[in-house]
Amino acid sequence: MSPFPALPGFYQTLFLHLEPVSTFIPVLMTHIYPGAAWFHYQLIPSDAPVPTFLDPRSTMAIWQLGNCYMLLSMLSSFVFRAVRDALPNNPVAQERILGASLFAMAVADVHEPLNSIVATFVGLPEDLRYSPHLWNSMTHGNITTVIVLLAGRIAWFMGIGRKRYYFGQPKDSTATKSK
Repeated sequence: MSPFPALPGFYQTLFLHLEPVSTFIPVLMTHIYPGAAWFHYQLIPSDAPVPTFLDPRSTMAIWQLGNCYMLLSMLSSFVFRAVRDALPNNPVAQERILGASLFAMAVADVHEPLNSIVATFVGLPEDLRYSPHLWNSMTHGNITTVIVLLAGRIAWFMGIGRKRYYFGQPKDSTATKSK
């Protein structure tokens, strides 16, 4: 048995590698380079030049957003690896802990009106909403990438492409008795 049966193949690549990297990149972009002003400006695609100044309140808000990205990156990276390393022969416990984390992230993906997908889409000017070819990487990150991650979370809960050990199992199965 693999040391991480609750997060096999595609799911391991998506949630243990790609998601942490994709959520850490904005941390670097807000705090180091190109900076808070650029990040703030990129939230809505535009051809106008990037401003060189951002008021202190907006800078603080962008840095705090960067910290939220860092938290997401660390949760999916460190917590998932800790589950794998601490519970290598306990797929039921692995799945329960991963499921709690993935569920919390899925709720954040779809919770209205403050979620990434809806907030970004509604915040776009009308001429950009239905023109994904005009979106920048920030817009695609907040809409397209979040949709892909949410679809991956839903597929994981549905057991697509993996064996389920806890979620979707009868309550009286031997899997739940190994608590």
